Amino acid sequence: MDIRDTARPLDGTAVSAFLRRRPAKPLLLGLGEARHFVGELGEARNEIFRHLVEHEGYRAFAIESDCLAGLVVDEYVTGGAGALDDVMERGFSHGFGASAANRELVRWMRAHNAEHDDKIRFYGFDGPLEYWAASPRQALTALYDLLDGPLPCTAETLDALLGPDERWSDEATATDPSRSIGRSADARRLRLIADDLVALLETQAPGLSAPDRERAELYARTAVGLLRYHDQMADDSPHRWPRLSALRDAMMAANLRAIAERGPALVFGHNLHLQRHSSRMPFGDRVLRWWSAGALAATHLRDRYAFLASALGTLGDDTPPPDTVEGALSTLPWDHALIDARRLAGSLARPVQRVSQDFAYFPLDPARLDHIDGVVFLKQVAGPR
Repeated sequence: MDIRDTARPLDGTAVSAFLRRRPAKPLLLGLGEARHFVGELGEARNEIFRHLVEHEGYRAFAIESDCLAGLVVDEYVTGGAGALDDVMERGFSHGFGASAANRELVRWMRAHNAEHDDKIRFYGFDGPLEYWAASPRQALTALYDLLDGPLPCTAETLDALLGPDERWSDEATATDPSRSIGRSADARRLRLIADDLVALLETQAPGLSAPDRERAELYARTAVGLLRYHDQMADDSPHRWPRLSALRDAMMAANLRAIAERGPALVFGHNLHLQRHSSRMPFGDRVLRWWSAGALAATHLRDRYAFLASALGTLGDDTPPPDTVEGALSTLPWDHALIDARRLAGSLARPVQRVSQDFAYFPLDPARLDHIDGVVFLKQVAGPR
């Protein structure tokens, strides 16, 4: 099979054709990043999302960014007051607010919503964490404030147990488990209080407005997830980092399932988080392995989850060898292409995996192509910016 028979130019028509070939309309369409901060990929993503909204009935966009910070962006794009500069600074984590493509996306979503009654929504689906984690204060206190009594403790007790936020968000905990307070007496009591608040939410959910219930469920997921993460941060066993990676993706997957209930949505995040198979990442002198958020979400959504991995050809000065998947895709006549991954797997003769000069680029694994629904390929990009 000629490799050109597996691909077509990347445009709205190609995306719609891909959706029609699916056994069911995806509630979540994952678009993966092979590398963060590639401007050309962000621009292509924006074009795809606009097409999905205007022609395929998509109602939401989700990005691998802090789910609580994302509330700031969602309020803005649905008509709330505020300045775009402030929204970009407060509404994103991981430096994603500095992305020109993200800024243009937020601007377009607000403009679109100003002309339509049926608003499109914005979500972050990552937890409020990096290798370390934020204080559970925001999630716990916001959940507490949305519920009626009898509450499991007073607001003063909750505040005292939380203490200064700095003791939770200490970046040194990433390398020193002894610095974590995740298994302290206060943290253990907070886990019980969080469990009680979640139970209370379940009994009071019918009395909440739909927006309050949506927020309360987000706060509940986040509070429980953060306290679990902090508990594991205090572990000094060899299982610490694989377990932390798994917990983070479990938080992502829980957010994705909630977003799917209000879908369909385009989800944008790293290939490692959105792929259907287990993830592997070099980490010091070892390789971490865990089940990705995409794999966890697909377990629940089945055919209603679809995944498009991205791949890059020439990245700055780094050109893929011809015997790699990216090298073969670089022979396509289009700068941007959408490829049927399973057909591609059958058309390549024993490709090897690319070894990139860019440590932050994760090449396609030829052995995993049959776990991917499609590949968005950009033949040449300037590199991260």
